[in-house]
Amino acid sequence: MLRATSCVLLSLAIVVAALAEEPPKVTPAPLPAEEAAKRFRTIDGFSVDLIAAEPDVVQPISFCLDERGRIFVLEALNYGQWQATGKDRVVILEDKDGDGRAETRKVFYEGFNYATGIEVGFGGVWVMSPPGLYFIPDRDRDDRPDGPPETIFDGFGYKESRHNLANGFTWGPDGWLYAGHGRTSPSDVGRPGTPAAERIHCDGGVVRIHPTRRVFENFADGTTNPWGVDFDDYGQCFVSNCVNPHLFHVLQGGHYEPWRNRPSSQYAYGRIDTCADHLHYPGKTIRGDIPEVLSMGGGHAHCGTLLYLADQFPSQYRNHVLMCNVHGRRINQDVLERKGSGYVAHHGPDLAISADPWFMGVTLKIDHEGSVIVSDWSDTGECHTYKPQRGTGRIYRVRYGERKHVTIDLATKSDAELVALHAHANDWYVRTARRILQERAAKTGRKSDEVKGALQKQLDSDAPATHRLRALWTLWSIGRIDAATLEALLADPSEYVRAWSIQFLGERNAPSESARAKFAELAEKDPSPVVRLYLAALLQRLPLADRWPIAASLVAHAEDATDPNLPLMIWYGIEPLVPTDRARSLQLLAKSKIPLVRQYIARRAAEGK
Repeated sequence: MLRATSCVLLSLAIVVAALAEEPPKVTPAPLPAEEAAKRFRTIDGFSVDLIAAEPDVVQPISFCLDERGRIFVLEALNYGQWQATGKDRVVILEDKDGDGRAETRKVFYEGFNYATGIEVGFGGVWVMSPPGLYFIPDRDRDDRPDGPPETIFDGFGYKESRHNLANGFTWGPDGWLYAGHGRTSPSDVGRPGTPAAERIHCDGGVVRIHPTRRVFENFADGTTNPWGVDFDDYGQCFVSNCVNPHLFHVLQGGHYEPWRNRPSSQYAYGRIDTCADHLHYPGKTIRGDIPEVLSMGGGHAHCGTLLYLADQFPSQYRNHVLMCNVHGRRINQDVLERKGSGYVAHHGPDLAISADPWFMGVTLKIDHEGSVIVSDWSDTGECHTYKPQRGTGRIYRVRYGERKHVTIDLATKSDAELVALHAHANDWYVRTARRILQERAAKTGRKSDEVKGALQKQLDSDAPATHRLRALWTLWSIGRIDAATLEALLADPSEYVRAWSIQFLGERNAPSESARAKFAELAEKDPSPVVRLYLAALLQRLPLADRWPIAASLVAHAEDATDPNLPLMIWYGIEPLVPTDRARSLQLLAKSKIPLVRQYIARRAAEGK
């Protein structure tokens, strides 16, 4: 696996010095929007269409799609420097006549400052605008806010960095709202008025927010500037990253490279590395405007992670990772291969490369037609410039073959129709149907036995594991699966159903004695490294006294010694045990057949409290 051969800061200094010695370059103008769309170089069979361009869209830092397939764009007019007057706004773009272009534009809300992420759901629009996470209500769906934005959480960092911020949103399969969080703007998050001692500190990684219980959690710690979170068919989380390796398989409770002296990772000792076996830059040079770098994929800055889960592209693209390469003017593609408990990501051909010197892709989303929508920041220079071009921006569609226009509004569907959509080949329908069912359950408190019965039938069927998982995730999201059912699923034939049942049993109330006994049995006997991985992650959510028997079985698997995730994830769950009972932890060391765990137990025991 390739690794950067020199310090990133030194690399930056070399590049800056080299540029300083060159005569100033004349920045070319952007290509006209229509021409820019036509001149994308794509894989055979693919095409790029223009959906919208300036002046209808400018500074599109993020976007999402609602249940009608409309595009909600977050325009970051204040990007570059915190300003006293908030000008950032939410704009709704819609293609009413079906010609592929957005001919209507509505300003939904204006007044945010330094906004970085947007999603829709639960009767309104969610906007990340540090220091706050806001919710703008629009429960009657008339595209006019019902009132001023509500501050859901505050305390997100913004003063230390202009681009390493909390950013982006994705609805996870478990009903939580996931986001990336940059390293250099640490946060202390809480509900408004929360005392400092009760706030949750975050200095980089992946975070999540529960939309109805209003709970904030750190999901994983690390990376540099993760911008873009998405999930594959099995609910595995991936993020793209800037400056360092570009792709990480993110596990609950994981600690990721680079460390950068995070107090939260003080005793992690080792951190999980990228799952990619390649870089998009040679190490000494990271910018994407140099031929050597372009040939490798375009440079060090990535964002907008997307797992392709639809049926408009050829079937072989399903579960491939797409991400924008900011300075390489392209959409990179990584091909995932299962390896042990995780994956190795191989370098695939770039999906699309722009001829426009101003193209800077930021966000990727699948739409209801199965195409990929990409936002273009449309600028030159670094991604953290203080002086962006405030009058430019484009939205494009990447499609395969001919486009088939679809008009849809899933909010008008019945519960039964939304459940039926859980078998759809385009995961946009599945995710949107799940969100709406979760909204309805939360809004009315109605515990629909018909919905539960239909989803349970799908979960109990002989359908593919990916479809059964969809039912499991929605049952969990709407609060209609109990602990007894989850315990029974610990014996399911699918390793991923067993794994997710472990996670869910550990996330709400304390697992029962019978569940803990089954966890220990699985840790000893389950043949799946994925199941053992989820048990390792579970350790961190259990009381210390309940961790020992599970840990003792996990460390006895010699076959996991070279796994990309398991040795470290097991250690993260064991670490707090060592200072509380050194004698017992040394017994664990003696039993362990995983050298890294033995090494770290000894090191932690030597360090004491």
